[in-house]
Amino acid sequence: MPDVFLRVNNIYKSFAGVKALRNVNMTLNYGEARCLVGENGCGKSTLIKVISGVYKPDSGTIELNGKTYEKLEPMESIENGIQVIYQDFSVFPNLTVAENIAMNTLRAEKAKLVNWKTIRRTAQEALDRIGVKMDLETNIEKLSVADRQLIAICRSLLNDVKLIIMDEPTTALTKKEVNSLLNIIRNLKKDGISTIFVSHKLDEVMEVSDTVTIMRNGEVVADGEVKDFDMSKFVYYMTGREVTTEKFVPTYEDQSELLRVENLSAKGGFKDISFTLNKGDVFGITGLLGSGRSELAQTLFGYYRATAGNIYINGVKTEIKNITDAMDEHIGYVPEDRLTQGLFLSQPIKINLLASVLDVYTKKMQLMDKEGQQEAVDKQVHDLAIKTPDVDNLVSTLSGGNQQRVVLGKWLATLPQILILNCPTVGVDIGSKEEIHNIIKKLANAGMGIIIISDDVPEVMNTCNKVAVMKKGRLINTYTHDEVTEEQLSSELS
Repeated sequence: MPDVFLRVNNIYKSFAGVKALRNVNMTLNYGEARCLVGENGCGKSTLIKVISGVYKPDSGTIELNGKTYEKLEPMESIENGIQVIYQDFSVFPNLTVAENIAMNTLRAEKAKLVNWKTIRRTAQEALDRIGVKMDLETNIEKLSVADRQLIAICRSLLNDVKLIIMDEPTTALTKKEVNSLLNIIRNLKKDGISTIFVSHKLDEVMEVSDTVTIMRNGEVVADGEVKDFDMSKFVYYMTGREVTTEKFVPTYEDQSELLRVENLSAKGGFKDISFTLNKGDVFGITGLLGSGRSELAQTLFGYYRATAGNIYINGVKTEIKNITDAMDEHIGYVPEDRLTQGLFLSQPIKINLLASVLDVYTKKMQLMDKEGQQEAVDKQVHDLAIKTPDVDNLVSTLSGGNQQRVVLGKWLATLPQILILNCPTVGVDIGSKEEIHNIIKKLANAGMGIIIISDDVPEVMNTCNKVAVMKKGRLINTYTHDEVTEEQLSSELS
């Protein structure tokens, strides 16, 4: 068997005159874990679709196990042992674990009759191969994101797989679940199965990958063994510039109390939460999924009602029964999932930016103040550096980082005193992440009180002047950023 499984040679690909890939070359050996990194729009997804047969390259060739193709059909890619696991995992929520795992095998064999004993045996063998225990009769819709991902991996293993491509596989996973996934990738390598691992989380890249390909503007700008790269090199090649991080120190002069929470509880979510947010603070609340962190954020925004405790805003006891109450108290909330909770994907960028304040631009007789709308939109696009040629384009056309800025702009339009950001840079590339962090610091230094919910420890340490740790629905520790290190926070989350 040759050492090289995949070789991409001088691939070019354009869309409507825009060059998505330019002279891309990459080699992957059997049993190699290669990380493909780059900012949103750099060409990673296009390259994956060329390898998987979705796109035909304008020029160049693809070699699989020594055989050369000018264009792959999707079935040719699968028959050569290539499986792609996308972020949505493409599972069937109304089917069982066993049915989801065995689905592709049944289709490949063109079985006319269903043998349930064979289905269960096939699924169990796949689960055993990655060392996972799971009830075969459970419907997928009842499983966590991590378990759904494992189902997708198991399904790919049943097709004589030689290469698994994972697109942002850790975005919605806890640290423990990430570690489990990385161990699975290591075991796949031992079996000679190659992996292409697409991720914005550079610490995970360095932990699991043997090699790395870094792309920028459709080109490969760096390629080599992971051991030859440190974090600063990764960031430089991805962005083309040096990215620096400094701890946030509040500069707003009036650091008086803005929000005080006393013994706040919500049944089934969290209990006895107390903290204070001052003007100009960026207060980080970190904890794993299931710690109660999101439920706390959503209760402060009126999505849930507190069952005990008190909330004070500017020293006045306040009852927040619903989202309207929260907005009346000048609280804004950027949700964790921008695609399903933060954006109207079928609407233009302009409408999304104004969604929270359309009534402000409505005059008598229900006429719209179009001039005022345009001024507000232009200001948000400028202040948040939203990269778009036309605000009438659909918001779905934007990169992840620009979509996140649109959600942020939607709530900044309400002129909030308190802004709650739930995982503000999830799925965002390193360059956009830095820009969003700078926006947060600028808002705080103008007097806004900001709460960041995140399990990204470096993000919390570099952006917040106060940090609290949540576990099992309770705040277990609160620090200033000078009192704690990344290592301490990471250990408390493990």
